[in-house]
Amino acid sequence: MRAIVNGKIITKSTLLEDKVILFDDKIEKILDKREFHKLINENTNDSIQIADAQGMYVSPGFIDIHIHGAGGSDTMDGTLEALEVISKTIAKSGVTAFLPTTMTMSKEKIYKALDNIKEAVSKDFKGAKVLGAHVEGPFINEKYKGAQKEDYILNPSYDFIKGYEDDIKIITLAPEKDENLSFIKTVKEKTDIALSIGHSDASYEQAMTAIENGITQSTHIFNRMTPLNHRKPGIVGAAFNSDIFCELIADTIHVHPAVINILVNIKGKEKVILITDSMRAGGMKDGISELGGQKVIVKDGSARLEDGTLAGSVLTLNKAVKNVFNNTSLNICEAVDMASLNPAKSINIDGKKGSIEIGKDADIVIFDENFDVKHTIVSGKTVFKC
Repeated sequence: MRAIVNGKIITKSTLLEDKVILFDDKIEKILDKREFHKLINENTNDSIQIADAQGMYVSPGFIDIHIHGAGGSDTMDGTLEALEVISKTIAKSGVTAFLPTTMTMSKEKIYKALDNIKEAVSKDFKGAKVLGAHVEGPFINEKYKGAQKEDYILNPSYDFIKGYEDDIKIITLAPEKDENLSFIKTVKEKTDIALSIGHSDASYEQAMTAIENGITQSTHIFNRMTPLNHRKPGIVGAAFNSDIFCELIADTIHVHPAVINILVNIKGKEKVILITDSMRAGGMKDGISELGGQKVIVKDGSARLEDGTLAGSVLTLNKAVKNVFNNTSLNICEAVDMASLNPAKSINIDGKKGSIEIGKDADIVIFDENFDVKHTIVSGKTVFKC
């Protein structure tokens, strides 16, 4: 049994002080200090390992549902070693679970990545846990391909994902490429996969129809989609005028700080999900990197192709939470929810992850006033400490 003492505990709604979290692989109890000391005195034969938070924040672990890579490795490398590097790297920024994210490459490379992710779900990398896959492409629109390779873009096809229905948790797609929305309808009927609109040229009307038929979220809102215009509301307008989740890359590069605040005010704190969309250069120094076989230049916190196109990010989730906290009126509990509870809800795992509650997995992060992570715990085990 383990305990965290002297921390400011971030729950879904309030900040708890003078409380103690008692946990094993799951959170067992949240006690008053007096109750905890009484428990210690009454159970002298039971060893309880105590971690002192030293007045810092004790938070639910962050969940990154859209990340390509970090630490010099990428999901599309298709190896367990690459996923292990990503897992250990992002644990240092408070991520306790993630969806390795594929991109538009050859069918063979996508399948290799999916097979690898399937195997990784049962592995203990002593870092962030792999939950399944986010398939970003190949079902996208070439007009908004961004850093994805046009050569491999395909129209949505259920046959493409057959055999991987239990391994894929999210699929990003352009619904205007889905004839009669047959793919969306079939996925909705046969699987629990969340469908996200992104890299799309859909009109407002097309987007709303897709949402009515099964789209539940938008991929990196504002980026690589039809924008909001007062005569053509586009995908952004549809996202604003519906209850879908909105992924947000809150690095203040992909989206202006003022627009971050606008998004939160319009969608509400329950419908924004912080993601990194990090590529392999995440957690590394500036220089030359690679994404999907394309050269990427990383400089001053941004990652771009040679033509200047943004190519994912090098953002970390703790910095995303900090940026949202600093640029909105949200309190710290609400900002943290966007990186923990909201992503958990979007893929239906909030019954066991996403918040500090009795019975949930002991995925816990301790960070300071500057949002620098000091201690990361996954299923009750320390995977990072500084």
